[in-house]
Amino acid sequence: MIAIPRFVIVGIALAFSLYHVVLGSITLDIPRDDAPVLAAMGIYLLATALSLVRKGPARMPAWMAAFNVGVVVVIPLLVTRELDPERAGGNGYATWYVAAVGTLMAITSTRRRHFFAWVGVGFLVIQTVVWSGPASLITLGVVGSVSWVVISHVLSRSIAKATKDARRFAYAEREAADWQAAQEAHVFERQFRLGQTSSMALPMLRRIERSGGELTEEERQECLYLEGAIRDEIRGRNLLNDAVREQVMMARRRGAIVTLLDEGGMDSVTGLARERVLNELARALRGSEADKIIVRTAASSSETAVTVVGLRSTGDGEDGPLGPQESDDEDDEDDEVDLWLEIPKP
Repeated sequence: MIAIPRFVIVGIALAFSLYHVVLGSITLDIPRDDAPVLAAMGIYLLATALSLVRKGPARMPAWMAAFNVGVVVVIPLLVTRELDPERAGGNGYATWYVAAVGTLMAITSTRRRHFFAWVGVGFLVIQTVVWSGPASLITLGVVGSVSWVVISHVLSRSIAKATKDARRFAYAEREAADWQAAQEAHVFERQFRLGQTSSMALPMLRRIERSGGELTEEERQECLYLEGAIRDEIRGRNLLNDAVREQVMMARRRGAIVTLLDEGGMDSVTGLARERVLNELARALRGSEADKIIVRTAASSSETAVTVVGLRSTGDGEDGPLGPQESDDEDDEDDEVDLWLEIPKP
């Protein structure tokens, strides 16, 4: 689609407006006094220039539209007082003001001030009937001037509606694209997690199948470790690399309860920066002897990337009836802080 520069459209409108003045200029011998006619031409050119040289929004300011209506009232009165409506052969191009009024009101309507445009051509119709009779509406071209405003009004409304529809369709298209991208991301994430879970759990599942579900105590414990690793992949996505996975598994094998919580605070940390944070996390886990370790991402607006809390149990050391349970509670009465670390964002 080829866009026409605005200055081209304005230039054409200005040339068309000047054409009416030129026609009036070559018939200055017809009016009884040409001074009011020249004044009318000057007022018309001023109003046209103000209307075409737009600054600000496309919709014409109300004061400018009111000024144009005032010009439309003044021009016919100035010109027709110097003309004879009964002149033999008519006044010819001396009635240039009729087309000029139609042009100015068409510009006003195009700039979305339809009410003012209709008021202006309405005055032209009434003034013409009073001055020269109803038949002159056709002979002087008043019907044509009214037609210009009608066409301008219809086209302006149509373009405005088309623009509104285009914006709505563009918004709907963006929404559809965002929805499709989100769905594709969900599908990819689901497939990735399923593939990762399958690769982690497949050896153990085959072992369970071969043994008919009869596992040794060590194999059962290994299933618990595996379940924790799979949960880490879901709940601690951005908190994991190979070094962190290794240290988490080592902590669990020595009996520690490890909880990883990725709450979105690491989404903006990518590439080498993320690796530096995770390697520092791995070093912190390697040097900790805590019984409970809780790792979570900080808020996205925080300068901290990851917080690490390690708790050492000071109770009787006995497990509950279901064995050791992972917990997010950092404030157990029988626990004391063994590790507190805030890893800043790079």
